[in-house]
Amino acid sequence: MTPSDVLKLAKENDVKIVDLRFIDMPGLWQHFSIPVRELTEDLFKEGIGFDGSSIRGFQTINESDMLLMPDPSTAKLDPFTTQSTLVLICDIKDPITGERYDRDPRNVAKKAEAYMKSTGIADTVYLGPELEFFILDNVRFDQDYNYGFYFLDSEAAFWNAGREGTPERPNLGYRPRYKQGYFPVSPADHYQDIRSEMVTTLESLGVPCEVHHHEVASGGQTEIDMRFDTLLNMADRVLWYKYVTKNTAKKHGKTVTFMPKPVFQDNGSGMHTHMSLWKDGKNVMYKKGGYADLSEAARYYIGGILKHAPALCAFVAPSTNSYRRLVPGYEAPINLAFSARNRSAAVRIPMYSSSEKAKRIEFRTPDPTCNPYLSFSACLMAGLDGIQNKIDPGEPLDKDLYDLPAEEALKIKQLPGSLGDVLDELEEDHEFLLKGDVFTKGFIENWLEYKRKNEVDALRLRPHPWEFALYFDI
Repeated sequence: MTPSDVLKLAKENDVKIVDLRFIDMPGLWQHFSIPVRELTEDLFKEGIGFDGSSIRGFQTINESDMLLMPDPSTAKLDPFTTQSTLVLICDIKDPITGERYDRDPRNVAKKAEAYMKSTGIADTVYLGPELEFFILDNVRFDQDYNYGFYFLDSEAAFWNAGREGTPERPNLGYRPRYKQGYFPVSPADHYQDIRSEMVTTLESLGVPCEVHHHEVASGGQTEIDMRFDTLLNMADRVLWYKYVTKNTAKKHGKTVTFMPKPVFQDNGSGMHTHMSLWKDGKNVMYKKGGYADLSEAARYYIGGILKHAPALCAFVAPSTNSYRRLVPGYEAPINLAFSARNRSAAVRIPMYSSSEKAKRIEFRTPDPTCNPYLSFSACLMAGLDGIQNKIDPGEPLDKDLYDLPAEEALKIKQLPGSLGDVLDELEEDHEFLLKGDVFTKGFIENWLEYKRKNEVDALRLRPHPWEFALYFDI
């Protein structure tokens, strides 16, 4: 769409409000709204100012003025607002230099795609993330000087099996057991209609979906899979996905969390990310007859992912809660190995189809707390580095990696076990991200500082509730 197309769309739909959205460093959509009369073709050329110092990970107070530049190709009508509202996703520009802002995650994604094309390896990268999340009925959490707690509840959770029923809230007994939520039908599956509404809303926004279902964990764990798309478009779609799922749940008096591990001792939520490279209409990752019909380039791409995985985790699994999920068991992909079909490896080769168009790799470590622009870009840069440097991923491991003899298991490298550790890995291993100026040193330094100060240290300083069970009477 062009700016004139956007103005026409607004007029045809009697739009009253224009919502300007952009992504902050951690990965949340931010926005402000303007009356439709302010929507002019000049807005797309000149942008509109905002205070960058008030956004997490952005500018300091002495250089706070920034510009939002609406992208006309992203125009969509908001399906949730009472007033007819047109949404535009924006890029960020420095008003002094006129340059795209190097801390804008959307700019990083654009540079990653441009760098890929410049290498000659591929002209297109397709990504298909599988986001998992929990639909909950109640959530409470707080922490102060003298207390700290969280409390979650879900009518669909097996921990409510013994709840005493009331006439207003009867206990009907149908709930997925722990680790058995994949895939019972209704009435054990409580959320068929809500998931279907999420899917149809996404489809109405031009976000095609392929499947939805209850996931393994009890308590309303859900997965909706979008059809693959190119890197920037898919990152935009992930933000729409989160917006739609959260607001649809809210309509039904429920809430959604994308935390990787909100429920103790049940399965966590991942964001398995499928990737394939294409050039001149041909799948670069496909070669008939090789292991899993992978090309040499695909093996090297996997080699880059596995080599840089500890550093990649700073972007693909970037929360302290990510490492409650990335532990042995629970189908957690902590083993730095690859395999056809095997879900206990960090990289899996899906084998549902033998066609060229379906050949791809699946990186299973990412989770949905990531900023998709940064996660997808970092994965692409690691894979390209693998191809450029012919990084051998080793032999595939087609065994249950959680059931290996101890001697054999010790030979398989595993991911680090905390956010602090993977930030240290990123500090040591980030040269592959600097190619093509995709990530800059300033961006990496700012990310490390923000994460260490606001997340690692913030958690490390606070007592944990379970510590009282362990140590109060010692």
